[in-house]
Order: sequence, then C-alpha cells, then structure tokens
Amino acid sequence: MNCIKPVFGVVLMVAMLSGCASGSSGNSKGELPTSSDQTEIQKRASIRLQLASGYYEQRQWNVALNEIKQAIQIDPSYADAYSVRALIYMEMGEHALAEDNFQRALKMSPDNPEFSNNYGWFLCQTGRENQSIAYFDASLANRTYLSPVKALNNAGVCNLKMKQINDALQYFTRAFQLDSSHPLTNAYLSKLYLMRRDDDRARFYLNRMSRADAVSADVLWVAINTAHKLGDRTTEAKLATRLQRQYPNSSEYTSYQREAFDD
Repeated sequence: MNCIKPVFGVVLMVAMLSGCASGSSGNSKGELPTSSDQTEIQKRASIRLQLASGYYEQRQWNVALNEIKQAIQIDPSYADAYSVRALIYMEMGEHALAEDNFQRALKMSPDNPEFSNNYGWFLCQTGRENQSIAYFDASLANRTYLSPVKALNNAGVCNLKMKQINDALQYFTRAFQLDSSHPLTNAYLSKLYLMRRDDDRARFYLNRMSRADAVSADVLWVAINTAHKLGDRTTEAKLATRLQRQYPNSSEYTSYQREAFDD
C-alpha cells in the first residue's frame, strides 16, 4: 500500500475550504463555496494543513503536529486541522488526545461525513465497537459523502468484531453493490460466507479478491486465512507469495510464517 500501515477506510481529507465550521452548504448568493471565497487567514491555515498532511503520509508525526499547531494558531476554527491532528494521535497511540481532537472537529462540523467515518473507526479500534456503528451510519446518511464504501466496509468490520455476522454481511453486501472490485469487501465477504458454511460463495469472492492489483497486508492476511480454511492451497500459496514480496517486514507475514491462522 503506502508508507502508512493500512487503516480500514480512515480518510485523510483536507478540505478545499477552511474555516467552514458552521457546516453551511451554501452562501447568501445561493452558491456553493469555492476556494476563491477563502479569506487570507483561511488560505494560510489551509497551506499549513496541506504541509501537515504530507508529513503525516511520511509518518513524520512531530513535524506534522507542528504544522497543524501553526494552522490552528492562524485559524482556531479550522475543523479539518483538529480532525487531521486526531488521526495523527490515533496513529501514535495517543488515544486521549485523539479523542479530544475528534470531538472538537465534530463539534465544529457535526455533519461532516469524513469526520464521522474516521471517529467511528477510532471507536472501533479502541474497544467501543457498539458505539461506532452510529457514526458510520451518519456518514452514509449524508448524500454529499463521496466515499460510502469506506464507511460500509468499516461498519462491516466492526460488526464482525462484535460477532454480528448478519449485520456485517449486510454492510459488506452494500459495499459490493457500489464497488464490486474492492479487495477488502471481497476478502471479508469470502470470510463471512465461509463462516456461514457456504464454500461456493466464499470461493467466488476469494477469487475476485485474488485478481485485485493493489491489496494491503491486512487484507491479504484475511484472504490467506480464508483460502487456508477452504483447503485451497494454490490460492493460499499465491497470496502468501504476494504478502512476502510486498510486505516482508509486516506483522501479517510474521503471522503467516508462524502459521498463526485464525481460529
């Protein structure tokens, strides 16, 4: 994937407009806001956040945090800055600080679907799966949301963690209807149908996932486990070779070497 350890559907999104804490969908002229509507302060803050996002992608946490601090000093109402800072703290394992910044971003822009999706994933990763689903559903209810497959997949994963198999299947099925080629969707549908003892459907989705070009280590590991349980040694070996070639230092490949397959 990229230099960041894959996180299901967490979106690093820097808005074209800064300072839109009100969540308004237009202005007094009956128009959608554009970059030309930004004030000089908002433009300066936006530039700082763009720099922070680049450092985030390179995992240079301290430099990214410093840029965000400057963006907030320029424009304290910049909701995106708090959201990106929350993602950085989440990656660093600073959960209390991540929580605080997610909450600030959502308070400033409660209808932002990206914020809801990212906070939902944070809840899912910190033992609050039962609270996370409402945030994914809030993202999905927003018609302006451009990445519904991410929220659907996230909701599916979190329902699976809670062993809500039928609910997980519904979310992944909806994701498949929107994007039938998404490797994570296909990997988890394969896993779920195997759990339901429907081996034919499990193989169908596993084969679709295996044809995908760009697949993260965690998704490859899900598929390897499914292939192993299906007794499909050919697919298992092919996927394991990809895991070794693309992610030789990953925890997933270490697990494969130890044959630590799912129970």
